[in-house]
Amino acid sequence: MDSISDLLEDIVKECGGLGKFQAILLVIMFGTKVTVTWSMLMMTFGGATPDWWCNMHNVTSSSGQNKMSNFSTMQLLKQCAPPANISGSCDSRSYSSDMNTLVSEFELICDKDWIASTITTIQMAGLLISSPVAGQMADSLGRKPAFFLSLLVLTVCNLIAAFSVSWEMFAACRFLIGFGCGMYLTTFYSFMQEFVPTRWRSMTAAVPGWAIFAALYGLFSWWLHDWEYLHYATAIITAPFLLGIFILPESFRWLVSNNKVADAEKVIKHIAKINGRETPKSCIDRLNNIVKTEDLTTKVKTHTLIDVLKSRDLLKKSFFLWTSWMACGYAYYAISFGVEQLSGSIYLNMFLLSIVEIPATLLTWWLNNCIGRRWTCFLFFVIATVGGALVGTVQVMDPPDAAEIINVAALIAKMGVSAGWASLITFTTESYPTVVRNIGYGWANSSARIGAMIAPQIVHVSKHTPGVMYYICSGCMLVSAVFCLLLPETKGKALENMIAKKTSSKSGNGGTNNDHSKKYEVYDLEKY
Repeated sequence: MDSISDLLEDIVKECGGLGKFQAILLVIMFGTKVTVTWSMLMMTFGGATPDWWCNMHNVTSSSGQNKMSNFSTMQLLKQCAPPANISGSCDSRSYSSDMNTLVSEFELICDKDWIASTITTIQMAGLLISSPVAGQMADSLGRKPAFFLSLLVLTVCNLIAAFSVSWEMFAACRFLIGFGCGMYLTTFYSFMQEFVPTRWRSMTAAVPGWAIFAALYGLFSWWLHDWEYLHYATAIITAPFLLGIFILPESFRWLVSNNKVADAEKVIKHIAKINGRETPKSCIDRLNNIVKTEDLTTKVKTHTLIDVLKSRDLLKKSFFLWTSWMACGYAYYAISFGVEQLSGSIYLNMFLLSIVEIPATLLTWWLNNCIGRRWTCFLFFVIATVGGALVGTVQVMDPPDAAEIINVAALIAKMGVSAGWASLITFTTESYPTVVRNIGYGWANSSARIGAMIAPQIVHVSKHTPGVMYYICSGCMLVSAVFCLLLPETKGKALENMIAKKTSSKSGNGGTNNDHSKKYEVYDLEKY
């Protein structure tokens, strides 16, 4: 008798491992990442404040010794009210033509300067709500429908957002876009990794698709410099990928876990055919034998979060993983949305903060397979801890050349956060069995959105209190580094299919497991 988890890994290998089918899968899946990347980062540009002037007419200025001066017009740069020695008020405001953002479109300055960061928090609230919903949907209805529904939501909502006539309407659209992003991020890696052999799983998280598209977003923002055009571009780029629903099959692992073995067989044959391999009949026969022996068709149930919380092992893992995800969510988006606080061109800084992720994320592929998931996460989270602490200290002390030091240290912190998070993604998906993988991953995503919801508000606070944003970032990364070391390593292990259940099977002489318990390994899996 075979363990279902090991058998499913054998099926992937027998079907060609990383073959033509997996190549098609990866091209489609990573191509869609442009959608979620641009949707998530839109507010780094859309929420930026361009240069603006308070336009005053018929101004009277008083100077020393009661001298009065009259001016027909006066423009005050980024001042909500005139100085005390000038009488008058702002008749109108004008904005730089270098960029058209939400701030200039709806005049979100002065007493409305809190709105841009609040819209970003509203967007993250959409992710917070959708992640567990999508996780439950993906584990109950399948990976494929949940994934492509997220693309449909993002296409439609990005298009509608471009026609917003008020910031309230735009905020509602951003919530729905956040909802779609949460669905996408929850299903993306599980859907993809369940078709990929063990040795290549870390590669799927190491491919710097997000970083590449984020860097391109910086360039497109510089080219289009208009929030409406960026929404149009996102919708147009996303639409063709919806045709992938006719190309990609449902995860055969999910089908087996939900006892749709006949459908899983069809998917396995389809994969083998595209990869130019013979159908692995021996593996399919073994799979059918396991299903018949275990009588799984009468043991099925829909899994929920309760099943994760009831398992002491999964509960402990979830605490460490979800806390680390929350820290990553805060740190990554605090640095991203705080791009305005760096010196120099906002477009160049957006580009650099993204491009620095590429080599680090690629490095995680090698490190994950060399030193394991735990130590890779630990290494990069420590780097982010040091970078964040350095930025916070320099912002507080404000030494000469502070701007250059802050920019470099911020890049180091961003590199550490993004690479550590990429490793954590692989670590998380491998830590949950198939029947609750998307539930666990979905709640991890929700935890990250709690941090991401807080980030824009701390960015707003840090404009008046230097250092606070990066000090919190440093502390969060230090906690994540420690928590990752408390988790069991998953490097080189088969993806579990069912929830492990501890059993005490001892022989009468010596208390060791007997041959029967060793042979029938599948009986040590909790079947619902």
